[in-house]
Amino acid sequence: MITGELKSKIDRVWDAFWSGGISNPLEVIEQITYLLFIKRLDEMEMRELKKAERFPDAQVTLRFGPDQQELRWSRFKILDTETMLKTVTHKVFPYLRELGSDGSTYSDHMRDARFTISNPVLLGRVVDMLDNIPMEDRDTKGDLYEYMLSKIATAGHNGQFRTSRHIIQLMVEMTAPTPQDKICDPACGTAGFLVEAGEYVRRAHPDALLDTKQREHFHESMFHGFDFDGTMLRIGSMNMLLHGVESPDIRYRDSLAENVSDEDLEKYSLILANPPFAGSLDYESTSKDLQRIVKTKKTELLFLALFLRLLKPGGRAAVIVPDGVLFGPSKAHKELRRMLVEDQKLDGVVKLPSGTFKPYSGVSTAILLFTKTNSGGTDNVWFYEVTADGWSLDDKRTSLLPIEKLGPVPDVALAEGEHTKNNLPDALARWSRRDGDELQRARTDQSFCVPKADIVEQGYDLSLNRYKEVVHEEIEHRLPLDILSDLERLESEIQQGMSDLKAMLG
Repeated sequence: MITGELKSKIDRVWDAFWSGGISNPLEVIEQITYLLFIKRLDEMEMRELKKAERFPDAQVTLRFGPDQQELRWSRFKILDTETMLKTVTHKVFPYLRELGSDGSTYSDHMRDARFTISNPVLLGRVVDMLDNIPMEDRDTKGDLYEYMLSKIATAGHNGQFRTSRHIIQLMVEMTAPTPQDKICDPACGTAGFLVEAGEYVRRAHPDALLDTKQREHFHESMFHGFDFDGTMLRIGSMNMLLHGVESPDIRYRDSLAENVSDEDLEKYSLILANPPFAGSLDYESTSKDLQRIVKTKKTELLFLALFLRLLKPGGRAAVIVPDGVLFGPSKAHKELRRMLVEDQKLDGVVKLPSGTFKPYSGVSTAILLFTKTNSGGTDNVWFYEVTADGWSLDDKRTSLLPIEKLGPVPDVALAEGEHTKNNLPDALARWSRRDGDELQRARTDQSFCVPKADIVEQGYDLSLNRYKEVVHEEIEHRLPLDILSDLERLESEIQQGMSDLKAMLG
């Protein structure tokens, strides 16, 4: 977890950009991303040089030739600011754009990089500040970058690029990624889902990365993310890199426009996503593959069709959808819900509070959890209503509990009564018992299971309120004549009081 001291260092870097005339939060983090990458290249170069010194016969990979030494972070950081700006702008960046040939997806995304720092004093300050931030530890690097990404979400219109970390954690914990999984987010943005899945695997399967083959899979073939925004691809790749995943597959793809390639068809065992719901698309610009599954222009339905194409049989998914998907009356809505219930295995529906994505959107959403089987398997669907996720549900989204009591797996167990402020640990615990005692829960409870037959009877409606039973407390009201009698008595007492007061004043 990021310390207050490191947080304040990053805040100072951020403030330096703002005072230097760069105020778009996305542009700020993009420029910081470039500089961190340049710094990391130099650290890798030093590591390789030390390796060559210690083991003269060892194979080493040097990225800077004898005539490129001035491009290294350790060299240009000591220059005067004017010379530093010229070096970075005219020499380092052209070098970065040529790096794409080394095969890594991050280097490939750097080919379109634009360096927008034109103030030498600003560059000098930022380089100095970043140089003083310890970046050796993977956790520190990852936490720092996460903190910077959170600033995108708190600074205005770019918030749509980021799903709250506690919601991501809940979805990852519920799907419990394994070291064998191939994980995909077809609308990856800053790669928050992929990062959290990687952290989960490290935490839950610490021995897995000791195996050479397994470690290779983790770094090169476990994580896959698509996006059609070049900035997001660069930021997402750097996010993975700083969280210790060396070569993730983060690539350009317009997920709804392009047909699923043979390479990606039924390739992934886990999909985690919160795709953008931009309303409708033209038929002409939509993948014919997806149109064959469901005839619609609605992006939320097209993404669900895409997930079914990408998942291999036995693969599972946890994805965020707007409430309309659960009960929409159109033929396409009903058909997709029917497919999830009849053709696949619909595992659960978690209703999120309507303030989850404030201040950017007040839209009501839910998490759909399902397994691709192509042969059905839905017996019961587990429903959970999250009424509190640990943060206030207004535009400010302030924490309701100390940080160690937030999220689905808090560091400190919640005390009695604190569940009303953070439902996520309870949701996770009950999810693990969905095939056990959860089956006995009444529909008046916060979570309960609904047999498939009931869902079919309701036309595949998946909204929690369709099945939840509300207990109406019986209240005994007094007879009207008794109330009138009391009113007469009170009026009489008031009149008597006024008469007494007049007598005293007379």
